[in-house]
Amino acid sequence: MSEDQARGGHFVQSLERGLAVIRAFSAEQPTMTLSEVARGTGLTRAAARRFLLTLTDLGYVRTDGRLFSLTPRVLDLGYAYVASAGLPEVSQPHLQDLSARVRESASASVLDGDEVLYVARSAASRIMTVSVTVGTRFPASATSMGRVLLAGRGEQERAAYLERVELPALTRFTITDPAQLRAELERVAGQGYALVDQELEEGLRSLAMPVRDGSGEVVAAVNISAHANRTSIDEVLEELLPALRTAAERIETDLRAVERR
Repeated sequence: MSEDQARGGHFVQSLERGLAVIRAFSAEQPTMTLSEVARGTGLTRAAARRFLLTLTDLGYVRTDGRLFSLTPRVLDLGYAYVASAGLPEVSQPHLQDLSARVRESASASVLDGDEVLYVARSAASRIMTVSVTVGTRFPASATSMGRVLLAGRGEQERAAYLERVELPALTRFTITDPAQLRAELERVAGQGYALVDQELEEGLRSLAMPVRDGSGEVVAAVNISAHANRTSIDEVLEELLPALRTAAERIETDLRAVERR
């Protein structure tokens, strides 16, 4: 069966292509020419131009006539889900309290495809070269929150993920072997938290725990990020893990209260 047949007669290919144009932009390529968008999406220049101009008319893209970039309005597309889940509103006060207590940055995220999507954050200081805000995405494989979220999936779903995902060496510490990552996800599932040591960015240690809904399903993750040169792994586990666990439990309690209402 072809991919088109599997999708069914309801499938609207133009919508798929329009979304592909939006997803072509990234932190590495926030601004692109028409030719770059066409190459990144596999569309013809004529088709890419139509989608870009339509998105410009709708307010999701801006252009100076040669270069194109997204506008903040694209955040509305993801915020509808995030707001309905209640995660930002529920998580934010607990993240702020956690960040104030441990004097480190704290965040919450959900799994979106093969990436983590930040939905709430309280920054104590900027400790990454890339600015992290609500809406930021990172590969799930190299982040503590991503590993917690992946570990919360079933074995079959994790196996499918490991078969399709690429594991680039973001730093010299990044796990790039699927078998090694599989073992790490199993360990995370067993111990209930993930510690990533300088795999996303050198000098950054990150500790994450899952957030579960009323049925026990992992729906989000929370983390603390710290400088590797000022916080040892032992200190992360002894001092930060208990505070992070408390914050995760409080977020879970509030989410369940929202579900009951």
